[in-house]
Amino acid sequence: MQLIFEKSQPGRRAIRWDTLDVPEKKLPADLCRAEAAALPEMAEIDVVRHFTHLSQRNVGIDDTFYPLGSCTMKYNPKVAETVAALPGMARLHPHLSTSTAYNGNVQGAYELIYELERELAEIAGMQAASIQPIAGAHGELTGTLLMAAYHRDRGNTHKDTIIVPDSAHGTNPASANIAGFKVVEIASNAQGLTDLDGFKAALNENTAGIMMTCPNTHGLFEKDIAEIAKLCHEVDALLYYDGANLNAIMGECRPGDLGFDVMHYNLHKTFATPHGMGGPGCGPVGVGKRLLPYLPGPRVVKKDGGFALETPEKSIGRMAAFFGNYLIAVRAYAYLRHYGGEGLHDVSRKAVLNANYIFARLKDAFEPAFDGRFMHECVFTASKQAEGGVRAMDFAKALLDEGYHAPTVYFPLTVPECLMIEPTETESKETLDAFCDTMLKLAERAKTDPESFKEAPKTTSVSRLDEVKAAKDLNCACL
Repeated sequence: MQLIFEKSQPGRRAIRWDTLDVPEKKLPADLCRAEAAALPEMAEIDVVRHFTHLSQRNVGIDDTFYPLGSCTMKYNPKVAETVAALPGMARLHPHLSTSTAYNGNVQGAYELIYELERELAEIAGMQAASIQPIAGAHGELTGTLLMAAYHRDRGNTHKDTIIVPDSAHGTNPASANIAGFKVVEIASNAQGLTDLDGFKAALNENTAGIMMTCPNTHGLFEKDIAEIAKLCHEVDALLYYDGANLNAIMGECRPGDLGFDVMHYNLHKTFATPHGMGGPGCGPVGVGKRLLPYLPGPRVVKKDGGFALETPEKSIGRMAAFFGNYLIAVRAYAYLRHYGGEGLHDVSRKAVLNANYIFARLKDAFEPAFDGRFMHECVFTASKQAEGGVRAMDFAKALLDEGYHAPTVYFPLTVPECLMIEPTETESKETLDAFCDTMLKLAERAKTDPESFKEAPKTTSVSRLDEVKAAKDLNCACL
């Protein structure tokens, strides 16, 4: 397929404007280019066809099963998209005053933010929430800055360390470090859970807190979390909950009830925003009583029969302009209203059921990474197949020829030849069976014809790439 610049023809254009009937006003010279932008020159139909063909090469949740583990690539109801596109939502401008907006009043947007933050807090057992952070990792940074503000306010200048289990979400160490903390990593035990003895050895008076994912990136619920919370609070350390895997426990348990003091939510995973390709995202934070005074500001509060903006006295300040990616919050609000409380229970139950159904069907062909019951995702290791010459990446490439996006491979890093599969709650038994049948077929083929995997994929527009060369010789001109 040619690049759009290769299709360009000098003098061709998509539209011709009428002659100006108002005086021409030139931009200041310092804002103008020295030369005209080198844009492609094409007819409108050629532009439309080019980008339509590109879109048809894409893989998305609307056209295929997308079992990426830990990323929760799930189908989202179209009603949420419809609500976010309503003119009263989509045409709001952030510089509008408190009392005026597209349709005469911005109070409705404030009410939505106020109610959404309350609902998110209730779902997680938190005191309050803020929708300002614009991504999951941004929510992590916000949470660790809140932890820092808490300790600074209490004179805990010696608390400079955050514990991060190796089963936590991958960005946790970076977020803690950017917030000014030293990071101590502790290894998982043989069961894939946070090692309690290792945690006790790492915990001391200098510990500011711990960042955990629960269920963790091994797909397992941390059974010792109550003991970990107790020990942390005894030394005035805080517990951070990474909400990446909230899809597994909504309505079943709440992080705040487990002892967590602060968390972030991935609205772009759990609450109705298509996830992937770097955004858009939204990573609100929820806090318990200890951290309530430090929330980002301004916040929407009820006042004088309406809604107004106020900044908490000890606020860490803004984490994003205005209220972050507001339309992502609109989608989340629509999703929550669409499902209701019992619906969220059902989401998590079916997400866990689907993951364990896949586990039950594949466990004899692919070695489970850990014993025990998985939650919303199941984790296998292809180490035995790798001994015969077929690695996890080979299975991923072969799945493309079978019409499936691959599951997550080589993550978490604690599992050799990792295959992490997350079906989410919306996939039917027929879809899961078809996927499992394909995986079983590939497992059998790995025994009888391992060399055939080295040629996959054959049916895609781009054949198998040299991944080492791609990493060492990045060439963006082909994009």
